[in-house]
Amino acid sequence: MSQTVNAETSSSGKKRPYRRGNPVPARERQKASLARRSATHKAFHAVIQLRLKEKLSELADEDGITQAQMLEWLIESEVKRRKSL
Repeated sequence: MSQTVNAETSSSGKKRPYRRGNPVPARERQKASLARRSATHKAFHAVIQLRLKEKLSELADEDGITQAQMLEWLIESEVKRRKSL
């Protein structure tokens, strides 16, 4: 059985050029990431009871999301709950 060879494979496409120079340091990558999120996100600091922090971590792990995403979800849920009252 002969197999035909597809001339248009994924590896035959245009390759990304080699980037010369030093890699961007972690601090600069983080700064750029924060700059991109500054339009839609705002950082805050809170001190909460250890047992509640552990529960937040457990809830986030169960859902496979970050603790920040869990806090966003909890706030949105509470807003919806209060509107329905």
